[in-house]
Amino acid sequence: MKTNITSPLLAKPNGHFSQATAIEAQGRLVFISGMTARAQDGTVAGIGDVSVQTRQVCENLKAAVEAAGGTLSDICRVDVYVRNIEHFSAIHKVRSEYFSNPLPASTMVEVAKMVSPDYLIEISAIAVIPA
Repeated sequence: MKTNITSPLLAKPNGHFSQATAIEAQGRLVFISGMTARAQDGTVAGIGDVSVQTRQVCENLKAAVEAAGGTLSDICRVDVYVRNIEHFSAIHKVRSEYFSNPLPASTMVEVAKMVSPDYLIEISAIAVIPA
């Protein structure tokens, strides 16, 4: 079971994530590689639109975790790489459509370049799928 960990000594998260996430050490760990806005046919979805790209990234995460036998609710941590940190709110708005409580722990950083100049966001994840 996944639970959120909060501390009164920390500021409330300003996005759609947990300060920390605890999970029982049972089940199967799944490490999901960085997902970009590449659609199933290999094209890049939403060139220039971070919301469309974030939605495609979340769909790709969903497909990967489901292929491993889990669901998005099994994801306990995400690492988010963005080309423009000013897109924070738009990204979290889309994330809120995919992730529900208890939310995964998260880190978001702005990077100078990605594999393709068309990518605005990439997310990697760790899931624990119950046995």
